[in-house]
Amino acid sequence: MTRLALLVVASALATSLARGADGSLTLAGHKGFVTAVAFTPDGKRIVSGSEDDTVRLWDAKTGKEVWSVEVGAKGVTSVAVSPDGKRIAVGCWERSAKVFDADSGKEVLALKGHKETVTAVVVSPNGERIATGSADDTLKLWHAKTGKLLLSLESGNDYDVTAVCFSPDGKRLASGDGDNVVTVWDAKTGKEELSLSGHDAIVTAVAFSPDGKRLASASRDDTIRVWDAKTGKRLLTLKGHADDVTSLAFSPDGKRVASGSDDKTVRLWDAATGDEVFRFKAKDAVTSVAFSPDGKRLATGSGHAIVLWEVLK
Repeated sequence: MTRLALLVVASALATSLARGADGSLTLAGHKGFVTAVAFTPDGKRIVSGSEDDTVRLWDAKTGKEVWSVEVGAKGVTSVAVSPDGKRIAVGCWERSAKVFDADSGKEVLALKGHKETVTAVVVSPNGERIATGSADDTLKLWHAKTGKLLLSLESGNDYDVTAVCFSPDGKRLASGDGDNVVTVWDAKTGKEELSLSGHDAIVTAVAFSPDGKRLASASRDDTIRVWDAKTGKRLLTLKGHADDVTSLAFSPDGKRVASGSDDKTVRLWDAATGDEVFRFKAKDAVTSVAFSPDGKRLATGSGHAIVLWEVLK
């Protein structure tokens, strides 16, 4: 039996499911804090990464684990799924990003070039490029199939790049950093287009709205801010969390923003008004959030588990 097969069998035996009184489904199996979650494009699977140095694939309907792979990089910081659902990109503590086959869990590519922890990873909407952010103050673009380095951007302020996302058309990149700033870049030339200041602490997450017209950012200043993605004008400040906001995501229809926080809550906000419309209470600090493609479910990383919530319309 191969090492991968042994991991799959062992992890399947070690995982457990728990249905909460609120209808939530908890997927347990990780041995360290869950740092990242993502749905596959068809919504049938969930990918999770953890400080336990594993990436795991779960059945989104049953909550059962499909496979688990040990990354061999001292921990996973971030995960992203290619648009065709065939590959999973993983950001690693050990100065690299890796790409895995989504069916088998086999490593197919290693992206090496960063000098410090890779803090964020994202795949372009057309699946042709992978962007990584790092504690070495750089943002890098790679060819998704060959692993060739295409572009390397300096944050320009000697602070960690803490978050990265592509615009829906793939023409722009947004990054957050340890200097409390959000930067928007031309994804082809690397030219800086916007620098958005206003947060009072490290930016932890960034996300474009599905139509690309707005850009949201989360911060350790306990707020989420929504910006005009063209002009850089601040449109909204979402306040309510009582601790660091660690993660955020737009719903597929763009009408809601979900946020996770160290205050052990997941909150849903009206993306047009900034009003809080619903709140989920978690058992541990919430490290990551992701909407299902149909917008009906929300996956969150909290403690050593993934929790699935039903989203009310």
